[in-house]
Amino acid sequence: MPTVTFAHAVHVAVVDVDPETGAVKLIRYVVAHDCGRVVNPLLVDGQIHGGVAQGIGGGLYEALRYDEAGQLLTGTLMEYHMPVADEVPLHRDHPHGVAFLAQSAGREGRGGRWGHLTPAAIANAVEDALQPFGIKITTAPVTPR
Repeated sequence: MPTVTFAHAVHVAVVDVDPETGAVKLIRYVVAHDCGRVVNPLLVDGQIHGGVAQGIGGGLYEALRYDEAGQLLTGTLMEYHMPVADEVPLHRDHPHGVAFLAQSAGREGRGGRWGHLTPAAIANAVEDALQPFGIKITTAPVTPR
């Protein structure tokens, strides 16, 4: 069998952007993830939920910022915002019925090894919301600025 690569997840974000402040609120976030037969549901739930939470942080909040002298400005959790419980969606399982097809689940919540799906889904949703203003999103995190 030739080597092939399959995507096992797709991420979709729905956001609300306040046109006055630029603040982004995550309204809904959906992950369709095919991890095959779930051997340990609690572990998979935690992996996907935690991965999405990490991706939301990377998509909206988390950034290392430095001043002109190179001093780190976001060195504590007072300045380095991470998502809190009410900013992270719940996880629901919908088995597909295949007898046994084990696949990875450990990194897919945040979109693979480097976590690009969640921040990209959020950036695309924000850009779509701001389409009437002609704004293009090219970096993460997506901040009001």
